Amino acid sequence: MTHPAVRPALPAQRLAGVASSPVRDLLALVDKPSVISFAGGLPAPELFDLDGVRAAFDRVLSAPDGRRHLQYAPTEGNLDLRTHVAARMTARGLPTSAADLLVTTGSQQALTLIAAALLDPGDVVAVEEPTYLAALQCFQLAGCRIVTVPSDADGIDPVALREVIATARPKLLYLVPTFANPTGRTLPLDRRAEVASLAAAHGMWVVEDDPYGELRYRGEPVAALAAQAGAEEHVLHLGSFSKIAAPGLRLGWVRTPAALRPALTVAKQAADLHTSTIDQAAAAAWLGVADVDAHVRGLQDAYRARRDAMMAAMPATVPAGSAWTDPDGGMFTWVRLPGAADTATLLPGALARDVAFVPGAPFFAGRPDTATMRLSFTTHTPAEIAEGMRRLSAVLRTPAGGSS
Repeated sequence: MTHPAVRPALPAQRLAGVASSPVRDLLALVDKPSVISFAGGLPAPELFDLDGVRAAFDRVLSAPDGRRHLQYAPTEGNLDLRTHVAARMTARGLPTSAADLLVTTGSQQALTLIAAALLDPGDVVAVEEPTYLAALQCFQLAGCRIVTVPSDADGIDPVALREVIATARPKLLYLVPTFANPTGRTLPLDRRAEVASLAAAHGMWVVEDDPYGELRYRGEPVAALAAQAGAEEHVLHLGSFSKIAAPGLRLGWVRTPAALRPALTVAKQAADLHTSTIDQAAAAAWLGVADVDAHVRGLQDAYRARRDAMMAAMPATVPAGSAWTDPDGGMFTWVRLPGAADTATLLPGALARDVAFVPGAPFFAGRPDTATMRLSFTTHTPAEIAEGMRRLSAVLRTPAGGSS
């Protein structure tokens, strides 16, 4: 006797409201040598310390106890790695001990763990408008209600945040306050202090996502939000190995208030037990012997020249009446075209000319500004950037965005 075919169940309902990342989708489209892509926020691969990382892996595997680096490991992470990271954070003005840190599989996982440990379906999460795409995906997947806080040229507006707290009562605020993705803006010190004060006064968690903080090309560093008065029990600070070393290692960390560590550790155990033992050991070995400060200075010098090349080309690339950010660091500039342009309609013409960007609309949790776009300047040399901007100008300065 035969039975009628039964269709398998569809994916979980919680995925229904989570859109695919256009950045990740674009990476698949532009993976050919002829394309100059300003789309992905990718570090320059020629600047990776390949020899140093290779030697670090060899060192930890060749040691007498090398096999332990192929074994299961503690959930909290490699102690040597956490000690090195804590020392660097302390040197940058955020006093940190190894015990304050949980190693994660990229800082993106830290967001997922925070959502699992702190947020229930229906909880309200406040985000700056616009904000990091993958953070929106994370909070949508957790079933949260996302409310937006207006920003200006200096980042999130504390007055607007105060109003959102009063009306929506968010449980958590997510920010990239230093060289923000996608805008490149940096939140000034006085606003950081006000955000920390609001968090303490209202019992609100704040996630300070800081993957770009060491990539400063101009001006003086601004103290972390987590270093502000009142932040001690309210701010979780996320860091990453991806921008200063190698994104392929997928190593990040979260500096967390003591009260949250047990919950985050349990969430980490449930997610993947622990981050790759060998990758953590190699990263610790690299941090232990490399002149990391000199390596970071080399990145700063190279990316500063690339940032400058994009800024120099911008006036001839975009139409009159456009506006763009001139970031002090990080990887991105944020462009707004004049009027009611829709950059998504211009993307096919750009791809036809072998140049790519990310339309701005997906970075908005609320009503999108379709005239915006994000450009990344770190992946290509100044000469390649100049050529890419020349190609882009033919699209942006042609009325229909065509390929004439």
